[in-house]
Amino acid sequence: MTTTIALLFGGRSGEHGISCVTAGGILGAIDRTRYDVIAIGITRAGRWVHVSDDAEAWTMVGGLAPEVGDDGPEVLLPSRAVGPGEKAALRVIRDGCVEPLAEVDVVLPLLHGPYGEDGTVQGALELLDIPYVGSGVLASALCMDKGATKAALARAGIATARGLTITEERWAREAPHVERTVASSLALPWFVKPARAGSSLGVTKVSDPSELEHAIKTALAEDPRILIEEGVPGREVECGVLQAGPGEEPRTTIPGEVRIGEDLDFYDYESKYFGKGTVEIQVPAQLSDALLEEVRDVAARAFAVLRLEGLARVDVFVTEDGTVLVNEVNTMPGFTPFSMFPVLWRNMGLDYTALITDLLELARTRRVGLR
Repeated sequence: MTTTIALLFGGRSGEHGISCVTAGGILGAIDRTRYDVIAIGITRAGRWVHVSDDAEAWTMVGGLAPEVGDDGPEVLLPSRAVGPGEKAALRVIRDGCVEPLAEVDVVLPLLHGPYGEDGTVQGALELLDIPYVGSGVLASALCMDKGATKAALARAGIATARGLTITEERWAREAPHVERTVASSLALPWFVKPARAGSSLGVTKVSDPSELEHAIKTALAEDPRILIEEGVPGREVECGVLQAGPGEEPRTTIPGEVRIGEDLDFYDYESKYFGKGTVEIQVPAQLSDALLEEVRDVAARAFAVLRLEGLARVDVFVTEDGTVLVNEVNTMPGFTPFSMFPVLWRNMGLDYTALITDLLELARTRRVGLR
Protein backbone atom coordinates (compact mmCIF):
# COMPACT_ATOMS: atom_id res chain seq x y z
CA MET A 1 0.00 0.00 0.00
CA THR A 2 1.43 3.39 -0.97
CA THR A 3 1.15 6.53 1.12
CA THR A 4 -0.17 9.68 -0.54
CA ILE A 5 1.84 12.82 0.06
CA ALA A 6 0.78 16.38 -0.75
CA LEU A 7 3.85 18.45 -1.61
CA LEU A 8 3.11 22.11 -0.88
CA PHE A 9 5.41 24.80 -2.28
CA GLY A 10 5.71 28.29 -3.76
CA GLY A 11 3.85 30.74 -1.56
CA ARG A 12 3.54 34.47 -1.00
CA SER A 13 6.99 35.20 0.40
CA GLY A 14 10.06 36.53 -1.39
CA GLU A 15 11.44 32.99 -1.29
CA HIS A 16 8.75 31.68 -3.67
CA GLY A 17 11.23 30.62 -6.34
CA ILE A 18 13.59 28.89 -3.93
CA SER A 19 10.65 26.94 -2.54
CA CYS A 20 9.83 25.76 -6.08
CA VAL A 21 13.43 24.64 -6.63
CA THR A 22 13.31 22.75 -3.34
CA ALA A 23 10.15 21.00 -4.54
CA GLY A 24 11.89 20.04 -7.77
CA GLY A 25 14.68 18.38 -5.84
CA ILE A 26 12.31 16.37 -3.70
CA LEU A 27 10.06 15.41 -6.64
CA GLY A 28 13.12 13.98 -8.37
CA ALA A 29 14.26 11.94 -5.37
CA ILE A 30 11.20 10.81 -3.42
CA ASP A 31 10.63 7.05 -3.47
CA ARG A 32 7.75 6.72 -5.95
CA THR A 33 7.37 3.01 -5.19
CA ARG A 34 6.45 3.99 -1.65
CA TYR A 35 4.70 7.33 -2.08
CA ASP A 36 2.09 8.75 -4.45
CA VAL A 37 2.74 12.46 -4.79
CA ILE A 38 0.24 15.27 -5.30
CA ALA A 39 2.01 18.53 -6.16
CA ILE A 40 0.25 21.67 -4.94
CA GLY A 41 1.66 25.07 -5.76
CA ILE A 42 0.72 28.27 -3.97
CA THR A 43 0.81 31.29 -6.28
CA ARG A 44 2.31 34.60 -5.23
CA ALA A 45 -1.27 35.79 -4.68
CA GLY A 46 -1.99 32.86 -2.34
CA ARG A 47 -4.08 30.66 -4.64
CA TRP A 48 -3.59 26.88 -4.16
CA VAL A 49 -3.41 25.04 -7.49
CA HIS A 50 -2.75 21.48 -8.65
CA VAL A 51 0.49 21.51 -10.65
CA SER A 52 2.87 19.12 -12.40
CA ASP A 53 4.76 16.59 -10.28
CA ASP A 54 7.53 16.41 -12.89
CA ALA A 55 10.80 17.44 -11.23
CA GLU A 56 12.03 19.01 -14.47
CA ALA A 57 9.24 21.58 -14.31
CA TRP A 58 10.70 22.98 -11.09
CA THR A 59 14.36 23.55 -11.86
CA MET A 60 16.45 26.67 -12.46
CA VAL A 61 16.54 27.70 -16.13
CA GLY A 62 19.05 30.31 -17.25
CA GLY A 63 19.64 31.39 -13.69
CA LEU A 64 15.93 32.01 -13.11
CA ALA A 65 13.89 30.18 -10.49
CA PRO A 66 10.54 28.64 -11.52
CA GLU A 67 7.24 30.09 -10.41
CA VAL A 68 3.78 28.69 -9.68
CA GLY A 69 1.42 29.89 -12.40
CA ASP A 70 -2.22 30.76 -11.92
CA ASP A 71 -3.57 28.49 -14.64
CA GLY A 72 -3.94 25.21 -12.71
CA PRO A 73 -7.19 23.93 -11.18
CA GLU A 74 -7.78 25.38 -7.73
CA VAL A 75 -7.30 22.99 -4.80
CA LEU A 76 -9.90 22.83 -2.04
CA LEU A 77 -9.02 21.62 1.44
CA PRO A 78 -11.35 19.28 3.36
CA SER A 79 -14.58 20.89 4.56
CA ARG A 80 -14.14 19.48 8.06
CA ALA A 81 -11.49 18.05 10.36
CA VAL A 82 -10.15 14.65 9.37
CA GLY A 83 -11.39 11.94 11.71
CA PRO A 84 -9.33 9.12 13.26
CA GLY A 85 -8.34 6.59 10.62
CA GLU A 86 -9.44 8.90 7.79
CA LYS A 87 -7.39 10.59 5.11
CA ALA A 88 -7.62 14.23 4.03
CA ALA A 89 -9.89 14.40 0.98
CA LEU A 90 -8.63 17.11 -1.36
CA ARG A 91 -10.77 18.39 -4.23
CA VAL A 92 -10.21 20.63 -7.25
CA ILE A 93 -12.38 23.04 -9.20
CA ARG A 94 -12.13 22.05 -12.85
CA ASP A 95 -14.26 23.58 -15.62
CA GLY A 96 -16.60 25.03 -13.01
CA CYS A 97 -17.15 21.66 -11.30
CA VAL A 98 -15.77 20.34 -8.01
CA GLU A 99 -13.99 17.02 -8.48
CA PRO A 100 -12.06 14.69 -6.13
CA LEU A 101 -8.28 15.08 -6.34
CA ALA A 102 -6.76 12.69 -3.80
CA GLU A 103 -6.98 11.31 -0.29
CA VAL A 104 -3.80 12.47 1.42
CA ASP A 105 -1.97 10.91 4.36
CA VAL A 106 0.69 13.57 5.00
CA VAL A 107 1.48 17.09 3.83
CA LEU A 108 5.09 18.13 3.21
CA PRO A 109 5.09 21.96 3.36
CA LEU A 110 8.22 23.11 1.49
CA LEU A 111 7.50 26.77 2.12
CA HIS A 112 10.21 29.23 3.08
CA GLY A 113 9.56 32.52 4.83
CA PRO A 114 6.30 34.28 5.79
CA TYR A 115 2.90 32.75 4.97
CA GLY A 116 4.28 29.22 5.15
CA GLU A 117 7.28 28.67 7.40
CA ASP A 118 5.89 30.99 10.09
CA GLY A 119 3.08 28.84 11.49
CA THR A 120 0.30 30.07 9.19
CA VAL A 121 0.06 26.98 6.99
CA GLN A 122 0.79 24.78 10.00
CA GLY A 123 -2.22 26.34 11.71
CA ALA A 124 -4.45 25.60 8.72
CA LEU A 125 -3.37 21.95 8.76
CA GLU A 126 -3.86 21.73 12.53
CA LEU A 127 -7.43 23.03 12.15
CA LEU A 128 -8.12 20.07 9.88
CA ASP A 129 -6.10 17.49 11.86
CA ILE A 130 -3.91 16.74 8.82
CA PRO A 131 -0.45 15.30 9.66
CA TYR A 132 2.46 17.30 8.25
CA VAL A 133 6.25 17.41 8.25
CA GLY A 134 8.04 19.89 10.47
CA SER A 135 7.47 22.07 13.49
CA GLY A 136 4.09 23.15 14.79
CA VAL A 137 2.49 26.59 15.00
CA LEU A 138 4.31 27.92 18.07
CA ALA A 139 7.81 26.77 17.11
CA SER A 140 7.39 27.84 13.48
CA ALA A 141 6.23 31.33 14.45
CA LEU A 142 8.91 31.68 17.11
CA CYS A 143 11.77 30.75 14.79
CA MET A 144 10.45 32.89 11.93
CA ASP A 145 10.88 35.98 14.13
CA LYS A 146 14.62 36.36 14.71
CA GLY A 147 14.14 38.72 17.65
CA ALA A 148 11.76 36.32 19.39
CA THR A 149 14.15 33.44 18.74
CA LYS A 150 16.99 35.35 20.38
CA ALA A 151 14.85 36.15 23.42
CA ALA A 152 13.78 32.52 23.87
CA LEU A 153 17.34 31.23 23.50
CA ALA A 154 18.67 33.85 25.93
CA ARG A 155 16.17 32.74 28.60
CA ALA A 156 17.55 29.22 28.21
CA GLY A 157 21.15 30.40 28.56
CA ILE A 158 22.05 29.90 24.89
CA ALA A 159 24.24 32.72 23.60
CA THR A 160 23.41 34.82 20.52
CA ALA A 161 24.86 37.97 18.98
CA ARG A 162 23.85 41.23 20.65
CA GLY A 163 21.05 43.03 18.86
CA LEU A 164 18.04 45.35 18.93
CA THR A 165 14.56 44.87 17.48
CA ILE A 166 13.09 47.98 15.86
CA THR A 167 9.56 48.45 14.49
CA GLU A 168 8.58 50.56 11.50
CA GLU A 169 6.44 52.71 13.80
CA ARG A 170 9.34 53.41 16.15
CA TRP A 171 11.65 54.26 13.26
CA ALA A 172 9.11 56.72 11.84
CA ARG A 173 8.59 58.33 15.25
CA GLU A 174 12.16 58.57 16.57
CA ALA A 175 14.72 57.73 13.87
CA PRO A 176 17.50 59.92 15.35
CA HIS A 177 17.09 58.28 18.76
CA VAL A 178 17.23 54.81 17.16
CA GLU A 179 20.46 55.73 15.36
CA ARG A 180 22.02 57.00 18.60
CA THR A 181 20.92 53.88 20.49
CA VAL A 182 22.43 51.55 17.89
CA ALA A 183 25.68 53.51 17.76
CA SER A 184 26.06 53.55 21.56
CA SER A 185 25.14 49.93 22.25
CA LEU A 186 26.44 47.86 19.33
CA ALA A 187 29.95 47.65 17.89
CA LEU A 188 30.42 47.95 14.13
CA PRO A 189 29.85 46.33 11.72
CA TRP A 190 26.09 45.99 12.09
CA PHE A 191 23.81 43.59 10.23
CA VAL A 192 20.35 44.99 9.58
CA LYS A 193 17.79 42.26 8.87
CA PRO A 194 14.05 41.83 8.40
CA ALA A 195 12.93 40.03 11.56
CA ARG A 196 10.74 37.59 9.63
CA ALA A 197 12.41 36.82 6.31
CA GLY A 198 14.87 34.17 5.24
CA SER A 199 17.60 33.52 2.67
CA SER A 200 19.24 36.84 3.65
CA LEU A 201 16.53 38.80 1.81
CA GLY A 202 16.71 42.48 2.75
CA VAL A 203 19.89 42.04 4.81
CA THR A 204 22.57 44.75 4.72
CA LYS A 205 26.00 44.87 6.30
CA VAL A 206 26.68 48.35 7.73
CA SER A 207 30.32 49.33 8.17
CA ASP A 208 29.72 53.07 8.66
CA PRO A 209 26.92 54.73 10.68
CA SER A 210 26.04 56.87 7.64
CA GLU A 211 24.80 53.68 5.93
CA LEU A 212 22.34 52.76 8.68
CA GLU A 213 19.30 54.70 7.43
CA HIS A 214 19.42 53.10 3.98
CA ALA A 215 19.93 49.63 5.50
CA ILE A 216 16.93 50.09 7.80
CA LYS A 217 14.71 51.19 4.91
CA THR A 218 15.86 48.19 2.88
CA ALA A 219 14.92 45.80 5.70
CA LEU A 220 11.61 47.57 6.38
CA ALA A 221 10.64 47.02 2.75
CA GLU A 222 10.53 43.29 3.60
CA ASP A 223 9.12 43.43 7.14
CA PRO A 224 7.78 46.16 9.47
CA ARG A 225 9.85 44.61 12.26
CA ILE A 226 13.63 44.49 11.86
CA LEU A 227 16.64 43.30 13.79
CA ILE A 228 19.95 45.17 14.06
CA GLU A 229 22.76 42.91 15.23
CA GLU A 230 26.37 43.41 16.14
CA GLY A 231 28.65 41.63 13.68
CA VAL A 232 30.39 38.57 15.12
CA PRO A 233 34.00 37.99 14.01
CA GLY A 234 33.76 34.24 13.72
CA ARG A 235 33.30 31.26 11.45
CA GLU A 236 29.85 30.48 10.03
CA VAL A 237 29.01 26.91 10.99
CA GLU A 238 25.77 25.00 10.40
CA CYS A 239 24.37 21.86 12.01
CA GLY A 240 21.46 19.69 10.87
CA VAL A 241 19.00 18.37 13.44
CA LEU A 242 16.32 15.69 13.17
CA GLN A 243 13.68 14.77 15.71
CA ALA A 244 14.35 11.49 17.47
CA GLY A 245 12.02 8.90 18.90
CA PRO A 246 10.05 9.39 22.15
CA GLY A 247 12.34 9.97 25.10
CA GLU A 248 15.45 10.30 22.90
CA GLU A 249 17.70 13.29 22.28
CA PRO A 250 17.50 15.06 18.88
CA ARG A 251 19.83 13.67 16.22
CA THR A 252 22.51 16.04 14.98
CA THR A 253 25.02 16.05 12.15
CA ILE A 254 28.70 16.77 12.27
CA PRO A 255 28.64 20.51 11.49
CA GLY A 256 29.65 22.06 8.18
CA GLU A 257 31.15 25.47 7.50
CA VAL A 258 30.39 28.20 4.98
CA ARG A 259 33.58 30.00 3.94
CA ILE A 260 33.23 33.12 1.80
CA GLY A 261 35.93 34.84 -0.24
CA GLU A 262 37.15 38.40 0.03
CA ASP A 263 34.89 39.30 -2.90
CA LEU A 264 31.83 39.01 -0.63
CA ASP A 265 30.81 41.14 2.35
CA PHE A 266 28.69 38.28 3.71
CA TYR A 267 26.75 35.18 2.62
CA ASP A 268 23.83 36.99 0.94
CA TYR A 269 20.85 35.91 -1.19
CA GLU A 270 22.70 36.05 -4.52
CA SER A 271 25.70 34.10 -3.21
CA LYS A 272 23.45 31.45 -1.66
CA TYR A 273 21.41 30.71 -4.76
CA PHE A 274 22.81 32.40 -7.86
CA GLY A 275 26.56 31.83 -7.81
CA LYS A 276 27.65 35.32 -6.77
CA GLY A 277 31.20 35.52 -5.40
CA THR A 278 33.45 32.88 -3.89
CA VAL A 279 31.74 30.44 -1.54
CA GLU A 280 33.16 27.19 -0.23
CA ILE A 281 31.13 24.66 1.74
CA GLN A 282 33.23 22.41 3.97
CA VAL A 283 31.65 19.27 5.40
CA PRO A 284 32.74 18.50 8.00
CA ALA A 285 33.87 21.87 9.34
CA GLN A 286 37.57 22.05 10.10
CA LEU A 287 37.18 22.51 13.85
CA SER A 288 38.54 20.61 16.81
CA ASP A 289 36.57 17.58 17.95
CA ALA A 290 35.66 19.47 21.13
CA LEU A 291 34.22 22.41 19.19
CA LEU A 292 32.34 20.14 16.79
CA GLU A 293 30.68 18.49 19.77
CA GLU A 294 29.94 21.87 21.35
CA VAL A 295 28.16 23.03 18.19
CA ARG A 296 26.15 19.79 18.09
CA ASP A 297 25.19 20.21 21.73
CA VAL A 298 24.09 23.81 21.23
CA ALA A 299 22.05 22.80 18.16
CA ALA A 300 20.31 19.99 20.05
CA ARG A 301 19.58 22.27 23.01
CA ALA A 302 18.14 24.96 20.73
CA PHE A 303 15.95 22.36 19.00
CA ALA A 304 14.55 21.26 22.38
CA VAL A 305 14.18 24.75 23.90
CA LEU A 306 12.28 26.07 20.86
CA ARG A 307 10.01 22.97 20.83
CA LEU A 308 10.95 22.06 17.28
CA GLU A 309 9.70 18.97 15.49
CA GLY A 310 10.80 17.08 12.42
CA LEU A 311 13.85 18.97 11.20
CA ALA A 312 15.88 22.13 11.58
CA ARG A 313 19.20 23.65 10.62
CA VAL A 314 20.88 25.60 13.39
CA ASP A 315 23.37 28.21 12.19
CA VAL A 316 26.03 29.42 14.62
CA PHE A 317 29.14 31.56 14.81
CA VAL A 318 32.29 30.08 16.33
CA THR A 319 34.62 32.83 17.54
CA GLU A 320 38.40 32.68 17.83
CA ASP A 321 38.19 31.94 21.56
CA GLY A 322 35.85 28.99 20.91
CA THR A 323 32.57 30.66 21.90
CA VAL A 324 29.52 29.30 20.08
CA LEU A 325 26.70 31.80 19.40
CA VAL A 326 23.47 30.89 17.62
CA ASN A 327 22.85 33.03 14.53
CA GLU A 328 19.46 31.68 13.47
CA VAL A 329 17.29 28.56 13.43
CA ASN A 330 15.63 27.38 10.20
CA THR A 331 12.55 25.18 10.60
CA MET A 332 12.41 24.47 6.85
CA PRO A 333 15.98 24.84 5.62
CA GLY A 334 17.00 24.78 1.98
CA PHE A 335 16.29 21.23 0.81
CA THR A 336 17.62 20.81 -2.71
CA PRO A 337 20.04 17.87 -3.17
CA PHE A 338 22.92 20.35 -2.92
CA SER A 339 21.67 22.40 0.03
CA MET A 340 23.63 22.30 3.26
CA PHE A 341 20.99 20.37 5.24
CA PRO A 342 20.86 17.27 2.96
CA VAL A 343 24.64 17.45 2.43
CA LEU A 344 25.19 17.37 6.18
CA TRP A 345 23.00 14.28 6.53
CA ARG A 346 24.61 12.60 3.52
CA ASN A 347 27.90 12.96 5.37
CA MET A 348 26.25 11.04 8.25
CA GLY A 349 25.27 8.18 5.91
CA LEU A 350 21.65 9.25 5.34
CA ASP A 351 21.18 9.93 1.63
CA TYR A 352 18.69 12.39 0.14
CA THR A 353 15.93 9.89 -0.63
CA ALA A 354 16.30 8.22 2.77
CA LEU A 355 16.18 11.60 4.49
CA ILE A 356 12.89 12.44 2.76
CA THR A 357 11.49 9.04 3.76
CA ASP A 358 12.63 9.51 7.35
CA LEU A 359 10.77 12.82 7.64
CA LEU A 360 7.58 11.52 6.01
CA GLU A 361 7.41 8.41 8.18
CA LEU A 362 7.97 10.51 11.30
CA ALA A 363 5.15 12.85 10.25
CA ARG A 364 2.76 9.93 9.76
CA THR A 365 3.02 9.13 13.46
CA ARG A 366 2.66 12.68 14.77
CA ARG A 367 -0.32 13.66 16.84
CA VAL A 368 -2.29 16.56 15.35
CA GLY A 369 -5.02 18.55 17.00
CA LEU A 370 -6.01 18.09 20.64
CA ARG A 371 -7.84 14.81 20.33
